Amino acid sequence: MRLFATAAVLTLSSIAAAPATAQAAPAIVLDGTILDVSATGKTTRVPDIATIRAGVVTQSATAAQALADNARRMAGVLAALKTAGVQPRDIATSNVSLQPQYRYENDKPPVITGYQASNTVSVRFRDVAKSGAILDALVAQGANQIDGPNLSLDQPDAAFDEARVDAVKRARARAELYAKAAGLNVVRILTISEGGDVAGSPMPIAYMARDKLQAVPTSISPGETDVTVTVSVRFLLK
Repeated sequence: MRLFATAAVLTLSSIAAAPATAQAAPAIVLDGTILDVSATGKTTRVPDIATIRAGVVTQSATAAQALADNARRMAGVLAALKTAGVQPRDIATSNVSLQPQYRYENDKPPVITGYQASNTVSVRFRDVAKSGAILDALVAQGANQIDGPNLSLDQPDAAFDEARVDAVKRARARAELYAKAAGLNVVRILTISEGGDVAGSPMPIAYMARDKLQAVPTSISPGETDVTVTVSVRFLLK
């Protein structure tokens, strides 16, 4: 934040004497002190979307067999998602790869010992409370690599608007404080600019395949997330 006075004040007579053209915009004369304030507004929401990457990794002596095994197990994963009620629009392939596996020995060229195939899908769960049970079902059907969740808001616009209102209120209150300390009054706002993000989401977890005999179900807690917007406001003080 910075507080500074305008360097000069133009009189009405000087403005009237200036030649006018059809294209030129009228000059804006700021007779007062300019104050720049930055403030961050915040509101809190419970995330209602969980995005998780689920995949199958298989290995075999040949590339064709590795891909075939992977396709078979991935079909089971996709079927489990469909059975759980996950809509096709919420399932997207994010990565497919086939990589040779090497054995390295001193002073010898690497030798291919087999191939590793992987297929990963990004899955969006619109019922966060049920996502843990679906993950267990995916593992039972062959998924052996799961990353996430990334928790977010499905429709964050209303939350951002609340944060914007809060940010402007905070900026105004801070401007009033500076003006009072300087023996001035806040006349009006000159400019507003903003930047915002969703901050404070629970940290993602890495979830790998577990022993099928384990009876404890996977649980995902959405917690709360802070929606924040930062505004920079320029005030005119007199």
